[in-house]
Amino acid sequence: MQKTYLVLTIIGPDKRGLVASVTEAVLEHHASIEESRMTRLGGEFAIIMLIALPTDKKDIFCKGLKVFEKQELTVFTRETNLARLKKFQGYIPYEVSVWGADHAGIVHAIAEYLTEENVQVDDVETRVTKAPISGAPLFSMNAIVQVPPELTLPKLREKLEDVGDELGVDIDIKLQMD
Repeated sequence: MQKTYLVLTIIGPDKRGLVASVTEAVLEHHASIEESRMTRLGGEFAIIMLIALPTDKKDIFCKGLKVFEKQELTVFTRETNLARLKKFQGYIPYEVSVWGADHAGIVHAIAEYLTEENVQVDDVETRVTKAPISGAPLFSMNAIVQVPPELTLPKLREKLEDVGDELGVDIDIKLQMD
């Protein structure tokens, strides 16, 4: 049986039961969730899933998703090719952690440096919270990146520390442990 892989994105007002109804639709169409991220951002709930399904079920699955558009949800699907991941074979996975006083440009500066070094960003999560006593906004970021083998950890750490010094934040990088 030939499989098709789709990235499914659904975004809309946060309401109870949304995850249950979306996963029910996946199950009803004999599809499986290979990976997913689901989170509330502001008053919206965002679902991103990598779906595997029999190729001959793709069209009916996509048509079945239209029911969610009637519920004030934005639905987007895109077929993806897992073979594209092969270009990162041999890359080394690292975890990057950033924390400090919140201000504009932190994510951009770090992403720009990583791009210059041909580092592939796999996953990023950011958050702004309030400091316990002062209530000042504190920024944190956690990322999983794939680093080309020719870029050594000491060099990467040194440059990220320089970027952190320029931004006034602390940056730590370590080998990702599964």
